[in-house]
Amino acid sequence: MASNITFPNESAEYRAARNELLESEIALREQVEKLGALRRQLPLGGAVKEDYVFDELADGEVRQVRLSELFADDKEALFAYGFMYGPEMADACPMCSSFLDALDGNAPQLLHRINLAVIARSPIHRIAEFAEQRGWRHLRLLSSAGNDYPRDYWVESSDGGQMPMANVFVRRDGEVRHFWGSEMLYAGLEGDPRHMDLMWPLWNVLDAVPEGRGATWYPPLWPKE
Repeated sequence: MASNITFPNESAEYRAARNELLESEIALREQVEKLGALRRQLPLGGAVKEDYVFDELADGEVRQVRLSELFADDKEALFAYGFMYGPEMADACPMCSSFLDALDGNAPQLLHRINLAVIARSPIHRIAEFAEQRGWRHLRLLSSAGNDYPRDYWVESSDGGQMPMANVFVRRDGEVRHFWGSEMLYAGLEGDPRHMDLMWPLWNVLDAVPEGRGATWYPPLWPKE
């Protein structure tokens, strides 16, 4: 399969190689669409173990909010990202922070369709302070310091290690049930599991340039201007 465009001064060798690559790009597109359809066809998972209570800052005051209260009346899906920022960690995870930089930018658009939350184990004031330093303005930040959500939904390992696990919950007929989790994180893949890559502009843009994403490069927590 070939596209119907060419660029100035390109060689026949380039066009042949580019058309071959285009076939792979189209095959990937088809696979991504197939994957999305299969995901949407998942049956509902289990009912949540409990209506977890989280800490949240509202107008400078700490308030408690239940998992069931994270759903707006007109939206049945909740995307909850496990932010690796535990109370024993000196700094937040640079990779999570980079992902959340992008998610914060898209949050206003996402909130037209779904509910969105970012959950970390640290106390809520510590999470909010980091978010302010980072410049996040749109993310709903919650602390799981007082509940078992991280253990139950694989956001925390048995030894207390923090994990970047994303989970989707749905509310149907007044009941909150699990729908999907980024389980590729736990599939035992060699190297970085890349379980969030399709949702992360950083890697998709870098994969388009000759240098690629690099074998060892990761975004620094505080990149230099």
